[in-house]
Amino acid sequence: MIINHNMNAMNAHRNMAMNTNAAGKSMEKLSSGLRINRAGDDAAGLAISEKMRGQIRGFDQASRNGQDSISLIQTAEGALNETHSILQRMRELAVQSANDTNTSTDRTSIQDEIKQLTQEVNRIANTTEFNTKKLLNGDLKGVSDFQKAVQKSDVTFANGNVKLSNTSTNLSVFAKTDVIRINFVKTVSTGATFSANTAGGISITTVLGNIDASKVTFTANGDLVISDGTNTIKLNMTSGKDIRSGDTITISVKAFEAAETDSSKQARAQIGANAGQELGIGIGDMSSKALGLQKTDGTALDVTSQAKASGAVTLINNAIERVSTERSKLGAFQNRLEHTINNLNTSSENLQASESRVRDVDMANEMTTYSKNNILTQAAQAMLAQAKSQPEQVLQLLR
Repeated sequence: MIINHNMNAMNAHRNMAMNTNAAGKSMEKLSSGLRINRAGDDAAGLAISEKMRGQIRGFDQASRNGQDSISLIQTAEGALNETHSILQRMRELAVQSANDTNTSTDRTSIQDEIKQLTQEVNRIANTTEFNTKKLLNGDLKGVSDFQKAVQKSDVTFANGNVKLSNTSTNLSVFAKTDVIRINFVKTVSTGATFSANTAGGISITTVLGNIDASKVTFTANGDLVISDGTNTIKLNMTSGKDIRSGDTITISVKAFEAAETDSSKQARAQIGANAGQELGIGIGDMSSKALGLQKTDGTALDVTSQAKASGAVTLINNAIERVSTERSKLGAFQNRLEHTINNLNTSSENLQASESRVRDVDMANEMTTYSKNNILTQAAQAMLAQAKSQPEQVLQLLR
């Protein structure tokens, strides 16, 4: 028997310390609800769960970004709704002015309202903002290249024999919106025998643009040429030689329109948890000039005559179509973002479940572990007491 080293007590003490430490860890997990409270609990699991946490918070913020982007779109679309209402009123006024029951005084009053409505379209375009970011003034249209202009001809021939065909055109260089109406005021011939301008034979009406009668000519082979000195449209008269008084040709040239492809001039919505997961939201210029309702010098549509008012209807129709296209595009962005938000919320939920399996503690299982360690600690304490009394048995030998 030895008394300098109580090996049984040392063993019982070591086991009691281990059980106490294990019970402490179980208590920590039960109190925090986490299986991993420090890197030592599960080094690999900690790294994995922290990466998941970054993704989860990224998904949640991207979802909020999507909601903010929808709010921006709704602000722009709400403003365009009012622009639509203004354009419908302008069209109504143009149709009213195109009726010759109106006097010049009546048309002057109509023109005054057209001017005010034109200015209001500009005000809406220049002042509509979201979080101080202007939306409709062209800052977000994203210009990098150009779409060619579009030419449309509406022809009315009283004899029904003359047709109009496009032989050549420089439409892509027209930088404005023109509605050119050619009214034939006397019967003229077309074909090989006609080679001079029809002085006194036609009248020209323009609502916007710089085309007048001196810039409309006929060639020897019957081509109708419209040119402002730089830009040219050539149209061919076919299947007929006589144009009668009362015949008209209306040519509409839509303005140069920019393609929205430059991402640096778009609103960029961060719709993912990682870099580069973006959605570009382009919003076109919705000012009166961009819509073809105003010259660059600020002059509004002219509806002071029947012919000009009739041409203005075409221009306003073009503006209504453009605003409709823009609103439709914004609606498509909004619908896409709503689906994006749903997907982000689902991804966040599923990833949260995965992170929970790595990081969270199973309370029932851990409670069992804690009870076991607690009992072992108490048992070790009892055995330590027993081991402590063993050396006292040596005293029996001294009796």
